[in-house]
Amino acid sequence: MKLVYRITIRLSIALLMLMAAWGAIFYFVIIEEINDETDDSLEDYSEAIIMRALAGESLPSNGNGSNNSYYIKSISAEYAAQNSHIRYSDETVYIEVKRETEPARVLNTIFRDGDSNLFELTVMTPTIEKQDLKETVLYWIVALYILLLLVIIVINVWIFHRSFRPLYRLLQWLDGFSVNREPAPLNNETKVSEFRQLNDTVLKNAKRNIEMYEQQKDFIGNASHELQTPLAICQNKLEMLLYDDSLTETQLNEISEIRQTLNRIVKLNKTLLLLSKIENEQFPDKERVSINQLLKSIVDDYAEIYASRSISVSVEEAGEMIVLLNKTLVSVLIGNLLKNAYVHNFDDGTIEISINSTTIVIANTGQEQPLDEDKIFKRFYRNSQRESSSGLGLAMVASICKNSGIAIRYFFRNDKHCFEVRGSDFVV
Repeated sequence: MKLVYRITIRLSIALLMLMAAWGAIFYFVIIEEINDETDDSLEDYSEAIIMRALAGESLPSNGNGSNNSYYIKSISAEYAAQNSHIRYSDETVYIEVKRETEPARVLNTIFRDGDSNLFELTVMTPTIEKQDLKETVLYWIVALYILLLLVIIVINVWIFHRSFRPLYRLLQWLDGFSVNREPAPLNNETKVSEFRQLNDTVLKNAKRNIEMYEQQKDFIGNASHELQTPLAICQNKLEMLLYDDSLTETQLNEISEIRQTLNRIVKLNKTLLLLSKIENEQFPDKERVSINQLLKSIVDDYAEIYASRSISVSVEEAGEMIVLLNKTLVSVLIGNLLKNAYVHNFDDGTIEISINSTTIVIANTGQEQPLDEDKIFKRFYRNSQRESSSGLGLAMVASICKNSGIAIRYFFRNDKHCFEVRGSDFVV
């Protein structure tokens, strides 16, 4: 969820709670004010009636149940003792003329005449319908909330989009940033000091990452290249020692083991050098390559190499895949995937290859548990302890796919380890 929408939702919730609290307070304040004004009117009317009754004057007409109606009744001393002499209450009274009930504010006053007789004066006046008031207040609160919410959303979206425009431009620049090519200039002028500081920090870190990447590439390339000559010299000297008749059998075995170890180092060095060239994009030439024909050639080669293991290979062709890529890289990609299927298979195992115009899947038997999808394409990761595995084959495959715009994924299905190469940008 975008930041502007998250902030707007939180403001809306806060506004809803604020409006609800304001509505409740507003309602009780209005009711209190109405009751206060009504009580003052009832007190004045009650005092006037009591004064006339005590003075023996004629009482005002009781009317017909309209405003300020009243009645007086005689009460006992027990009743006077049990009830407050002045009581306010909200009641519903029946109005004879209108033949309906209405809410009213009622004042009950107990007083004594000159002969010590006790009377209770009940004065009432119709008031507003509180339920109607509640509904009206609720209606206007909801209407006001919706209106304010719409206004706040529109204003927030507008303000945030304008205020965060430098951030969006920076994010767009970061999406197109890559350490293996010169970054585009960051045109992100802003008056906000935090955004200016963020721009400077991002540019500094981008420059540092590019420098470190270049240093790493140069180191790997130079180191691998410089190691080729001394490794070749060591190989030649070991070859010469193997033909020395003065050496014992034990010494020859030791030299043979050293030679095997050195061969693995040479192979690893060549692999690192090739990987460095791939990441340095030193294979710019592209041509139309038929994956089907290339696959058949590689399958035939590996069938001879691993003939002793009796691994059966089946190829299902549902279409021809023609790609526009460097042929060397395509050969390395398919070759490494197929070699991985052989190396991590077991004797008498199977390899199933399916290919169509856009996808190739290589599935092989092997260990019964799925591999770690987050690690198998990382350098020097080995799920087994096979000496023939350098831990760079799948890393090289991932690097070729990344630099060529190809999607690759691993999945475990039907007790087989499957590697799927799919893409639309590289398919002709």
